[in-house]
Amino acid sequence: MKFEHVTLENGLEIVAEIHPAAHSAAVGIFVEAGSRDESNESAGVSHFLEHMAFKGTPTRSADDVNRELDEMGSHSNARTGEERTIYHAAVLPEFTAPVTRLLCDLMRPSLREDDFETEKKVIVEEILMYDDQPPFGGHERLMADYYGNHPLGRSVLGTVESVTALTPESMRRYFRERYSPDNMLISGAGRIDFPAWVDAIREATADWEPSGRGRQVGPAEPHFGTDLLVKPKASQEYVLQLAPAPHATDPERHAARLLATIVGDDSGSRMFWEFVDPGRAEYAGVGNYEFAGNGVALTVICCDPETIGENLERLALLQQTIATGEFSEDELDRACRKTVASLLLQSERPENRMFSVGNNWRVHRTYRTPREVAEKYRRVTLDDIRRVASTWSLDRTRTLLVGPVAEYPTVAPLSRGV
Repeated sequence: MKFEHVTLENGLEIVAEIHPAAHSAAVGIFVEAGSRDESNESAGVSHFLEHMAFKGTPTRSADDVNRELDEMGSHSNARTGEERTIYHAAVLPEFTAPVTRLLCDLMRPSLREDDFETEKKVIVEEILMYDDQPPFGGHERLMADYYGNHPLGRSVLGTVESVTALTPESMRRYFRERYSPDNMLISGAGRIDFPAWVDAIREATADWEPSGRGRQVGPAEPHFGTDLLVKPKASQEYVLQLAPAPHATDPERHAARLLATIVGDDSGSRMFWEFVDPGRAEYAGVGNYEFAGNGVALTVICCDPETIGENLERLALLQQTIATGEFSEDELDRACRKTVASLLLQSERPENRMFSVGNNWRVHRTYRTPREVAEKYRRVTLDDIRRVASTWSLDRTRTLLVGPVAEYPTVAPLSRGV
Protein backbone atom coordinates (compact mmCIF):
# COMPACT_ATOMS: atom_id res chain seq x y z
CA MET A 1 0.00 0.00 0.00
CA LYS A 2 1.10 3.55 -0.70
CA PHE A 3 -0.13 6.84 0.73
CA GLU A 4 -0.50 9.89 -1.51
CA HIS A 5 -1.30 13.50 -0.63
CA VAL A 6 -1.77 16.52 -2.88
CA THR A 7 -3.08 20.04 -2.25
CA LEU A 8 -4.53 21.78 -5.29
CA GLU A 9 -4.03 25.44 -6.06
CA ASN A 10 -7.46 26.34 -4.64
CA GLY A 11 -6.68 24.67 -1.28
CA LEU A 12 -8.53 21.41 -1.88
CA GLU A 13 -6.67 18.49 -0.30
CA ILE A 14 -6.59 15.01 -1.82
CA VAL A 15 -5.43 11.94 0.10
CA ALA A 16 -5.43 8.30 -0.90
CA GLU A 17 -4.27 4.89 0.20
CA ILE A 18 -3.37 3.05 -3.01
CA HIS A 19 -3.76 -0.73 -3.02
CA PRO A 20 -2.92 -2.11 -6.52
CA ALA A 21 -4.25 -5.59 -5.65
CA ALA A 22 -7.67 -4.37 -4.50
CA HIS A 23 -10.75 -5.31 -6.50
CA SER A 24 -12.59 -2.03 -5.86
CA ALA A 25 -12.09 1.64 -5.08
CA ALA A 26 -13.83 4.04 -2.72
CA VAL A 27 -14.07 7.82 -2.88
CA GLY A 28 -15.38 10.28 -0.31
CA ILE A 29 -15.74 14.05 -0.17
CA PHE A 30 -15.43 15.33 3.40
CA VAL A 31 -17.01 18.74 4.01
CA GLU A 32 -16.41 20.54 7.30
CA ALA A 33 -20.10 21.32 7.70
CA GLY A 34 -22.03 19.95 10.64
CA SER A 35 -24.41 20.94 13.38
CA ARG A 36 -21.64 22.62 15.39
CA ASP A 37 -21.18 25.10 12.51
CA GLU A 38 -24.79 26.24 12.64
CA SER A 39 -26.65 28.82 14.69
CA ASN A 40 -29.78 28.14 16.71
CA GLU A 41 -31.78 29.78 13.91
CA SER A 42 -30.16 27.66 11.17
CA ALA A 43 -30.12 24.35 13.08
CA GLY A 44 -30.44 21.47 10.63
CA VAL A 45 -29.13 23.34 7.57
CA SER A 46 -26.11 21.01 7.13
CA HIS A 47 -28.31 17.93 6.94
CA PHE A 48 -30.86 19.77 4.78
CA LEU A 49 -28.06 20.79 2.40
CA GLU A 50 -26.94 17.17 2.13
CA HIS A 51 -30.42 16.31 0.84
CA MET A 52 -30.39 19.24 -1.59
CA ALA A 53 -27.09 18.11 -3.14
CA PHE A 54 -28.92 15.14 -4.65
CA LYS A 55 -31.75 17.29 -6.09
CA GLY A 56 -29.72 18.25 -9.13
CA THR A 57 -26.96 20.51 -10.40
CA PRO A 58 -26.63 22.88 -13.37
CA THR A 59 -25.41 19.91 -15.44
CA ARG A 60 -27.45 17.03 -13.98
CA SER A 61 -31.04 16.51 -12.90
CA ALA A 62 -31.86 14.44 -9.81
CA ASP A 63 -32.81 11.60 -12.16
CA ASP A 64 -29.46 11.90 -13.94
CA VAL A 65 -27.61 11.60 -10.63
CA ASN A 66 -29.46 8.45 -9.59
CA ARG A 67 -29.22 6.90 -13.06
CA GLU A 68 -25.47 7.47 -13.40
CA LEU A 69 -24.75 6.10 -9.94
CA ASP A 70 -26.82 3.05 -10.80
CA GLU A 71 -25.13 2.58 -14.18
CA MET A 72 -21.73 2.55 -12.47
CA GLY A 73 -22.95 -0.09 -10.01
CA SER A 74 -21.88 2.15 -7.17
CA HIS A 75 -22.63 1.72 -3.49
CA SER A 76 -23.14 5.36 -2.59
CA ASN A 77 -24.60 7.47 0.16
CA ALA A 78 -24.07 10.56 2.30
CA ARG A 79 -24.09 11.33 6.00
CA THR A 80 -24.15 14.43 8.18
CA GLY A 81 -22.91 14.63 11.75
CA GLU A 82 -21.89 17.17 14.33
CA GLU A 83 -18.66 18.09 12.55
CA ARG A 84 -18.78 17.10 8.88
CA THR A 85 -20.86 15.96 5.94
CA ILE A 86 -19.48 13.10 3.83
CA TYR A 87 -20.53 12.09 0.33
CA HIS A 88 -19.13 8.71 -0.65
CA ALA A 89 -19.22 5.92 -3.22
CA ALA A 90 -17.59 2.51 -3.71
CA VAL A 91 -17.13 1.34 -7.31
CA LEU A 92 -15.15 -0.95 -9.56
CA PRO A 93 -11.74 0.64 -10.24
CA GLU A 94 -12.59 1.67 -13.82
CA PHE A 95 -15.34 3.97 -12.50
CA THR A 96 -13.17 5.83 -9.98
CA ALA A 97 -12.74 8.97 -12.10
CA PRO A 98 -16.38 9.10 -13.35
CA VAL A 99 -17.89 8.70 -9.89
CA THR A 100 -15.49 11.29 -8.49
CA ARG A 101 -16.51 13.78 -11.18
CA LEU A 102 -20.15 13.11 -10.31
CA LEU A 103 -19.55 13.63 -6.58
CA CYS A 104 -17.69 16.87 -7.32
CA ASP A 105 -20.64 18.02 -9.39
CA LEU A 106 -22.95 17.34 -6.43
CA MET A 107 -20.85 19.78 -4.43
CA ARG A 108 -22.23 22.57 -6.63
CA PRO A 109 -26.01 21.93 -6.39
CA SER A 110 -28.58 24.16 -8.06
CA LEU A 111 -30.44 24.82 -4.78
CA ARG A 112 -33.64 25.65 -6.63
CA GLU A 113 -36.42 27.18 -4.57
CA ASP A 114 -39.09 24.67 -5.62
CA ASP A 115 -36.81 21.77 -4.67
CA PHE A 116 -36.06 23.55 -1.40
CA GLU A 117 -39.71 23.79 -0.38
CA THR A 118 -40.43 20.19 -1.40
CA GLU A 119 -37.44 18.81 0.49
CA LYS A 120 -38.25 20.91 3.54
CA LYS A 121 -41.42 18.85 3.98
CA VAL A 122 -39.35 15.65 3.73
CA ILE A 123 -36.96 16.88 6.44
CA VAL A 124 -39.79 17.87 8.78
CA GLU A 125 -41.36 14.43 8.32
CA GLU A 126 -37.98 12.84 9.08
CA ILE A 127 -37.73 14.80 12.35
CA LEU A 128 -41.26 13.80 13.37
CA MET A 129 -40.64 10.17 12.41
CA TYR A 130 -37.45 10.09 14.46
CA ASP A 131 -39.32 11.50 17.48
CA ASP A 132 -41.79 8.61 17.17
CA GLN A 133 -39.06 5.95 17.33
CA PRO A 134 -37.48 4.70 20.58
CA PRO A 135 -35.80 6.28 22.41
CA PHE A 136 -37.96 9.10 21.03
CA GLY A 137 -35.37 11.81 20.39
CA GLY A 138 -33.75 11.14 23.75
CA HIS A 139 -30.21 11.42 22.40
CA GLU A 140 -30.83 14.92 21.03
CA ARG A 141 -32.48 15.99 24.28
CA LEU A 142 -29.57 14.60 26.31
CA MET A 143 -26.95 16.32 24.13
CA ALA A 144 -28.80 19.62 24.50
CA ASP A 145 -29.04 19.21 28.28
CA TYR A 146 -25.39 18.21 28.65
CA TYR A 147 -23.87 20.86 26.36
CA GLY A 148 -26.26 23.71 27.06
CA ASN A 149 -25.64 26.59 24.65
CA HIS A 150 -22.50 25.02 23.15
CA PRO A 151 -22.84 24.20 19.40
CA LEU A 152 -22.39 20.47 20.06
CA GLY A 153 -25.75 20.54 21.83
CA ARG A 154 -27.63 21.20 18.59
CA SER A 155 -29.52 18.41 16.86
CA VAL A 156 -28.07 17.30 13.53
CA LEU A 157 -31.60 17.15 12.09
CA GLY A 158 -32.54 20.50 13.58
CA THR A 159 -36.03 21.16 14.91
CA VAL A 160 -39.35 21.48 13.15
CA GLU A 161 -39.26 25.20 13.95
CA SER A 162 -35.70 25.84 12.73
CA VAL A 163 -36.09 23.83 9.52
CA THR A 164 -39.46 25.42 8.75
CA ALA A 165 -37.93 28.89 9.16
CA LEU A 166 -34.98 28.23 6.82
CA THR A 167 -34.95 30.14 3.54
CA PRO A 168 -33.21 29.35 0.27
CA GLU A 169 -30.98 32.39 0.66
CA SER A 170 -29.87 31.38 4.18
CA MET A 171 -28.92 27.96 2.81
CA ARG A 172 -27.05 29.50 -0.12
CA ARG A 173 -25.13 31.72 2.28
CA TYR A 174 -24.21 28.74 4.47
CA PHE A 175 -23.25 26.77 1.35
CA ARG A 176 -20.84 29.48 0.19
CA GLU A 177 -19.16 29.56 3.59
CA ARG A 178 -18.78 25.83 4.19
CA TYR A 179 -18.60 24.15 0.76
CA SER A 180 -15.34 25.80 -0.25
CA PRO A 181 -12.21 23.88 -1.32
CA ASP A 182 -10.19 25.03 1.68
CA ASN A 183 -12.90 23.51 3.86
CA MET A 184 -13.05 20.15 2.06
CA LEU A 185 -11.04 16.99 1.54
CA ILE A 186 -11.31 14.20 -1.04
CA SER A 187 -10.24 10.79 0.22
CA GLY A 188 -9.74 7.62 -1.77
CA ALA A 189 -8.70 4.02 -1.13
CA GLY A 190 -8.25 0.86 -3.16
CA ARG A 191 -7.07 0.39 -6.74
CA ILE A 192 -6.74 3.98 -7.92
CA ASP A 193 -4.60 5.50 -10.68
CA PHE A 194 -3.61 8.44 -8.51
CA PRO A 195 -2.19 10.85 -11.15
CA ALA A 196 -5.21 10.35 -13.43
CA TRP A 197 -7.57 10.68 -10.47
CA VAL A 198 -5.98 13.95 -9.38
CA ASP A 199 -6.25 15.29 -12.93
CA ALA A 200 -9.97 14.44 -12.97
CA ILE A 201 -10.48 16.22 -9.63
CA ARG A 202 -8.47 19.26 -10.71
CA GLU A 203 -10.59 19.61 -13.83
CA ALA A 204 -13.87 19.10 -11.95
CA THR A 205 -13.01 21.68 -9.27
CA ALA A 206 -11.17 24.27 -11.36
CA ASP A 207 -13.71 27.02 -10.61
CA TRP A 208 -14.01 26.34 -6.87
CA GLU A 209 -12.90 29.32 -4.81
CA PRO A 210 -11.75 29.27 -1.16
CA SER A 211 -13.84 31.08 1.44
CA GLY A 212 -11.33 31.36 4.28
CA ARG A 213 -14.12 30.37 6.65
CA GLY A 214 -12.72 28.03 9.28
CA ARG A 215 -14.27 26.66 12.44
CA GLN A 216 -14.12 28.08 15.95
CA VAL A 217 -13.66 25.31 18.51
CA GLY A 218 -14.71 26.78 21.84
CA PRO A 219 -14.63 25.10 25.25
CA ALA A 220 -17.65 23.10 26.38
CA GLU A 221 -18.69 22.90 30.01
CA PRO A 222 -20.69 19.78 30.96
CA HIS A 223 -24.01 20.21 32.71
CA PHE A 224 -24.59 17.33 35.12
CA GLY A 225 -27.94 16.30 36.55
CA THR A 226 -31.00 14.12 35.92
CA ASP A 227 -34.18 14.53 33.95
CA LEU A 228 -37.19 12.67 32.53
CA LEU A 229 -38.72 12.51 29.08
CA VAL A 230 -42.06 10.83 29.75
CA LYS A 231 -43.54 8.72 26.95
CA PRO A 232 -46.65 7.07 28.46
CA LYS A 233 -47.23 4.68 25.55
CA ALA A 234 -43.65 3.34 25.46
CA SER A 235 -43.23 -0.29 26.47
CA GLN A 236 -39.62 0.05 27.68
CA GLU A 237 -37.59 2.53 29.68
CA TYR A 238 -34.29 3.91 28.38
CA VAL A 239 -31.43 5.15 30.52
CA LEU A 240 -29.21 7.59 28.60
CA GLN A 241 -26.12 9.05 30.24
CA LEU A 242 -23.35 11.34 29.04
CA ALA A 243 -20.05 11.70 30.90
CA PRO A 244 -16.85 13.58 29.96
CA ALA A 245 -14.35 11.56 27.90
CA PRO A 246 -11.18 12.21 25.84
CA HIS A 247 -11.53 14.41 22.74
CA ALA A 248 -10.54 13.56 19.18
CA THR A 249 -6.81 14.32 19.58
CA ASP A 250 -6.38 13.39 23.24
CA PRO A 251 -3.51 10.87 23.60
CA GLU A 252 -5.64 8.89 26.09
CA ARG A 253 -8.40 8.18 23.56
CA HIS A 254 -7.12 4.66 22.74
CA ALA A 255 -7.12 3.67 26.40
CA ALA A 256 -10.58 5.20 26.79
CA ARG A 257 -11.90 3.14 23.88
CA LEU A 258 -10.53 -0.06 25.42
CA LEU A 259 -12.07 0.94 28.76
CA ALA A 260 -15.44 1.36 27.03
CA THR A 261 -15.03 -2.12 25.55
CA ILE A 262 -14.25 -3.61 28.96
CA VAL A 263 -17.21 -1.88 30.57
CA GLY A 264 -19.86 -1.74 27.87
CA ASP A 265 -19.15 -3.88 24.82
CA ASP A 266 -22.25 -5.66 23.48
CA SER A 267 -20.88 -9.09 24.44
CA GLY A 268 -18.64 -10.19 27.27
CA SER A 269 -18.36 -6.79 28.97
CA ARG A 270 -19.14 -5.97 32.58
CA MET A 271 -22.44 -4.39 31.62
CA PHE A 272 -23.34 -7.39 29.50
CA TRP A 273 -22.87 -9.79 32.41
CA GLU A 274 -24.52 -7.42 34.88
CA PHE A 275 -27.60 -6.53 32.85
CA VAL A 276 -28.10 -8.45 29.60
CA ASP A 277 -27.06 -12.01 30.41
CA PRO A 278 -29.24 -12.28 33.57
CA GLY A 279 -32.19 -10.69 31.74
CA ARG A 280 -32.25 -7.42 33.67
CA ALA A 281 -32.07 -5.41 30.43
CA GLU A 282 -32.49 -5.97 26.73
CA TYR A 283 -29.45 -3.83 25.95
CA ALA A 284 -26.67 -2.22 27.99
CA GLY A 285 -23.51 -0.60 26.67
CA VAL A 286 -21.02 2.27 26.59
CA GLY A 287 -19.50 4.05 23.58
CA ASN A 288 -17.29 7.10 23.10
CA TYR A 289 -17.92 10.16 20.90
CA GLU A 290 -14.77 12.11 20.10
CA PHE A 291 -15.22 15.67 18.84
CA ALA A 292 -12.69 18.44 18.26
CA GLY A 293 -11.80 19.78 21.69
CA ASN A 294 -14.40 17.71 23.53
CA GLY A 295 -15.47 14.11 24.07
CA VAL A 296 -18.23 12.21 25.82
CA ALA A 297 -19.01 8.64 26.83
CA LEU A 298 -22.59 7.55 26.16
CA THR A 299 -24.08 4.88 28.42
CA VAL A 300 -27.36 3.26 27.37
CA ILE A 301 -29.64 0.75 29.11
CA CYS A 302 -32.97 -0.45 27.72
CA CYS A 303 -35.14 -2.37 30.20
CA ASP A 304 -38.57 -3.11 31.65
CA PRO A 305 -39.93 0.07 33.29
CA GLU A 306 -40.57 -1.85 36.53
CA THR A 307 -36.86 -2.62 36.90
CA ILE A 308 -35.57 0.89 36.31
CA GLY A 309 -34.88 1.70 39.97
CA GLU A 310 -32.86 -1.44 40.62
CA ASN A 311 -30.98 -1.10 37.33
CA LEU A 312 -30.01 2.49 38.14
CA GLU A 313 -28.68 1.29 41.49
CA ARG A 314 -26.70 -1.52 39.85
CA LEU A 315 -25.32 0.92 37.27
CA ALA A 316 -24.22 3.33 40.01
CA LEU A 317 -22.43 0.54 41.86
CA LEU A 318 -20.74 -0.70 38.69
CA GLN A 319 -19.52 2.83 37.86
CA GLN A 320 -18.15 3.29 41.39
CA THR A 321 -16.22 0.04 41.02
CA ILE A 322 -14.80 1.17 37.69
CA ALA A 323 -13.52 4.41 39.21
CA THR A 324 -11.50 2.43 41.78
CA GLY A 325 -9.42 0.89 38.97
CA GLU A 326 -10.20 -2.74 39.71
CA PHE A 327 -9.25 -4.25 36.35
CA SER A 328 -7.40 -7.38 35.32
CA GLU A 329 -4.87 -8.09 32.60
CA ASP A 330 -7.29 -10.64 31.21
CA GLU A 331 -9.97 -7.97 30.73
CA LEU A 332 -7.51 -5.69 28.96
CA ASP A 333 -6.22 -8.50 26.74
CA ARG A 334 -9.74 -9.47 25.66
CA ALA A 335 -10.72 -5.86 24.94
CA CYS A 336 -7.55 -5.31 22.93
CA ARG A 337 -8.00 -8.49 20.88
CA LYS A 338 -11.61 -7.65 20.09
CA THR A 339 -10.74 -4.07 19.10
CA VAL A 340 -7.74 -5.02 16.97
CA ALA A 341 -9.61 -7.88 15.26
CA SER A 342 -12.49 -5.55 14.36
CA LEU A 343 -10.07 -2.88 13.13
CA LEU A 344 -8.08 -5.24 10.90
CA LEU A 345 -11.12 -7.08 9.53
CA GLN A 346 -12.78 -3.79 8.57
CA SER A 347 -9.58 -2.55 6.94
CA GLU A 348 -9.87 -5.22 4.24
CA ARG A 349 -12.59 -3.13 2.54
CA PRO A 350 -11.42 -0.05 0.60
CA GLU A 351 -14.58 1.81 1.65
CA ASN A 352 -13.66 1.49 5.33
CA ARG A 353 -10.09 2.54 4.62
CA MET A 354 -11.33 5.59 2.70
CA PHE A 355 -13.23 6.79 5.78
CA SER A 356 -10.28 6.06 8.06
CA VAL A 357 -7.71 7.79 5.84
CA GLY A 358 -9.94 10.82 5.32
CA ASN A 359 -10.91 11.24 8.96
CA ASN A 360 -7.34 10.73 10.16
CA TRP A 361 -6.05 13.40 7.83
CA ARG A 362 -8.76 15.91 8.72
CA VAL A 363 -8.38 15.41 12.46
CA HIS A 364 -4.74 14.40 13.00
CA ARG A 365 -3.01 15.58 9.82
CA THR A 366 -1.35 12.22 9.51
CA TYR A 367 -1.63 8.85 7.79
CA ARG A 368 -1.56 5.58 9.72
CA THR A 369 -1.77 2.04 8.41
CA PRO A 370 -4.17 -0.37 10.12
CA ARG A 371 -1.24 -2.12 11.77
CA GLU A 372 0.10 1.16 13.15
CA VAL A 373 -3.29 1.91 14.71
CA ALA A 374 -3.50 -1.64 16.06
CA GLU A 375 -0.11 -1.17 17.70
CA LYS A 376 -1.40 1.89 19.58
CA TYR A 377 -4.04 -0.31 21.19
CA ARG A 378 -1.52 -3.06 21.97
CA ARG A 379 0.67 -0.54 23.80
CA VAL A 380 -2.12 0.41 26.23
CA THR A 381 -1.28 -0.85 29.73
CA LEU A 382 -3.38 -1.66 32.75
CA ASP A 383 -2.03 1.49 34.40
CA ASP A 384 -3.34 3.49 31.41
CA ILE A 385 -6.79 1.94 31.85
CA ARG A 386 -6.79 2.69 35.58
CA ARG A 387 -5.70 6.29 35.01
CA VAL A 388 -8.39 6.89 32.39
CA ALA A 389 -11.04 5.23 34.59
CA SER A 390 -10.08 7.55 37.44
CA THR A 391 -9.73 10.72 35.36
CA TRP A 392 -12.80 10.20 33.16
CA SER A 393 -15.20 8.85 35.74
CA LEU A 394 -18.40 7.41 34.27
CA ASP A 395 -20.40 8.38 37.36
CA ARG A 396 -20.18 12.14 36.66
CA THR A 397 -23.12 12.25 34.30
CA ARG A 398 -26.08 13.93 32.75
CA THR A 399 -28.80 11.27 32.92
CA LEU A 400 -32.05 11.18 31.00
CA LEU A 401 -34.76 8.56 31.47
CA VAL A 402 -37.00 8.09 28.44
CA GLY A 403 -40.18 6.04 28.66
CA PRO A 404 -43.37 5.59 30.70
CA VAL A 405 -41.79 6.16 34.14
CA ALA A 406 -43.31 9.40 35.47
CA GLU A 407 -40.97 10.08 38.42
CA TYR A 408 -37.22 9.77 38.70
CA PRO A 409 -36.48 6.86 41.09
CA THR A 410 -34.63 7.39 44.34
CA VAL A 411 -31.36 5.56 43.84
CA ALA A 412 -29.80 3.90 46.87
CA PRO A 413 -26.41 2.18 46.35
CA LEU A 414 -26.55 -1.61 46.35
CA SER A 415 -24.03 -3.62 48.27
CA ARG A 416 -21.70 -6.11 46.59
CA GLY A 417 -23.19 -9.54 45.90
CA VAL A 418 -26.79 -8.38 45.42
